[in-house]
Amino acid sequence: MATLALVVALLGAASMLYFHLGLFRPQVRKVAAAKHLAGEYALGDDFYPIWLTLKLRLGGRNDPYGPETTREIQTGLFGRPLEGRLPTDPPADYRTFAYPAYADLLLWPVAEVPFPILRIAWVALLVVLTAASVFLWTQALRWNPGRIWLSIILLLALCNYPVLEGLYAAQLGLLVGFLLAASLLSLVRDRLLLAGVLMALSTIKPQMTLLAILYLLIWSVHDWRRRGRFLVAFFATMILLTGASLAVWPNWIESWKNVILGYHRYATPPLALDLLGWAPGAHSNIVLIMITLVAAFVFSWRFGGVAAGSHEFWLSVSVLLALTAVTVLPGQAVYDHVILLPGILLLACRKEREHPGPIFRSLLLVGAAVLLWPWLASLALIALRPFIGAERLYSSAVFALPLRTAGPLPFVVLALLALALRMQLRRQAGLTPATDPRR
Repeated sequence: MATLALVVALLGAASMLYFHLGLFRPQVRKVAAAKHLAGEYALGDDFYPIWLTLKLRLGGRNDPYGPETTREIQTGLFGRPLEGRLPTDPPADYRTFAYPAYADLLLWPVAEVPFPILRIAWVALLVVLTAASVFLWTQALRWNPGRIWLSIILLLALCNYPVLEGLYAAQLGLLVGFLLAASLLSLVRDRLLLAGVLMALSTIKPQMTLLAILYLLIWSVHDWRRRGRFLVAFFATMILLTGASLAVWPNWIESWKNVILGYHRYATPPLALDLLGWAPGAHSNIVLIMITLVAAFVFSWRFGGVAAGSHEFWLSVSVLLALTAVTVLPGQAVYDHVILLPGILLLACRKEREHPGPIFRSLLLVGAAVLLWPWLASLALIALRPFIGAERLYSSAVFALPLRTAGPLPFVVLALLALALRMQLRRQAGLTPATDPRR
């Protein structure tokens, strides 16, 4: 059974890989060229602003967030600065450097490597780190699925649309996913200083780990004597990163704040805004994030006293990461959905017989279908390609089929985790709480 599943997984992974690199990405490139937005660095385009701002800093340019730097980034990515000459042009500040300055500081050595070489090496490194994060999560959850099933999980983790998008763009979010996994593995192994340092490093994309960090800080306060080292290491590292960045870029905090406040002009709103039917914009984004922060604070205080590595701990962290995906992350940032990985693995390593409720089982089947749909849809498209015309194949109704579940997946994972947490609390009321996530 396991061997057959591996063969099917290899076929599905190969189909998704071919669809993404052989069909989807060339079509995206063709559409960009029609809008005169096809530059030289489509592969690695999210890493290019980091490399360029470092290169300019070595040349004496001292403001990675300035309009002149933004125009140079746009020229590299689109072949020209975005000056509104065409009606299809994005806003003039599109692709402004949006990372905290210490992201540049940590990656300083890459400035010496030519970008065509660097992007290949960086993508290869991200493949390794993403695969390693799967192993780290299984270790943290104390789950040994076996070699064959671990291979299937790795195929699912690497050959899905969000991760393939992240790899193609050379996204820092995949590095953050690795740092998050390494930090939490260190934490459950009682290496709290290392966990705090790694979690601070994950703030190179703070929107990905914001709610998880809030939970862990409150978790530390609940038992300061034993857990305070995490708090101390986190803040000490943050002070060091911020201070070192201020020494290089004295005004970076104010400049970065302005970029973040203007991000809504060209980023799609969080997925929850679409679900709620709220009009996108700065006001609605801020309202949603504030509601999320308040809810996360109350949730974190309620579950901050649980033991590290307990089932309640992993459910709490996973719920907040899934909540992040639907309320904090921009809608187009599917590559950041790598933070759903611990929640998906947690659901996979739990035995279904422990969740006898028909609602949970039905939702679990829906989740499995949503997770596997891209493989099935891409395989079907490739098989039917010789029999349907190019016009029908590249129509939005057909061509986007393998991508349709990227948006619903975080909601399904969040619903499953919330339901699992509710059942765990009910179980606690009458039984001894489970501490092993495999139980």
